[in-house]
Amino acid sequence: MDTKNRLEQIAWKKNLHVCGIDEAGRGCLSGPLVVAAVVLPPNTKNNLLLDSKIMTEAERNSAYSWIVKHCFFSTVFIDVHTIETRNIYQTTRFAMKKAYIQLIETIPFSHQKIQYLITDAMPLTPPQSYRHPSLEIYSPPHAESLSATVAAASIVAKVTRDRLLKKLAPLFPKFSLEQHKGYGTKKHKQALTTYGTTIIHRPSFVLTATQKRKDHGQQTIC
Repeated sequence: MDTKNRLEQIAWKKNLHVCGIDEAGRGCLSGPLVVAAVVLPPNTKNNLLLDSKIMTEAERNSAYSWIVKHCFFSTVFIDVHTIETRNIYQTTRFAMKKAYIQLIETIPFSHQKIQYLITDAMPLTPPQSYRHPSLEIYSPPHAESLSATVAAASIVAKVTRDRLLKKLAPLFPKFSLEQHKGYGTKKHKQALTTYGTTIIHRPSFVLTATQKRKDHGQQTIC
């Protein structure tokens, strides 16, 4: 996958489809993991289908509005308890499979018309009943920069998660969730040191982050 949208162009010329899957919140200290799966309309041309991490909030919101209006998509939320129980890698794989299955269950055409399944650096094998002999699966790193379909999934996952964290923010006013969305910013870590954790924090993630901070502080003192 050296050229952007190469697989999309191959599939669309044959009136077939590409499914892209990506996540948001994998490395966060609090809040759920959100995974999205998207299928774009054939011959899609939209300059806003970019890696969500390099977009402004306004650009993401604009792209999100277009995606939910014109594309097939599904989203999956995974709670903190499941992340802590399964570990984040296995949780992400589980959520991606679930998002793909949900999407297959809702599209108005046969899943055999999906030629390519692309995930962002996460090897994935859907259940047998949801794949077919011609389905090709790819999981390149930085897939959201190579595929507009994966980029769309990254946008849906990011916007969906950000909006959820903003809604949760008033319940935990000391943590400024509306600003950092649960990521391990300096302000978030300072709040954790002052107030401790909440029910939406991931204990193992917080422990790792605070330990790194202590180790860094010790090195600075020395």
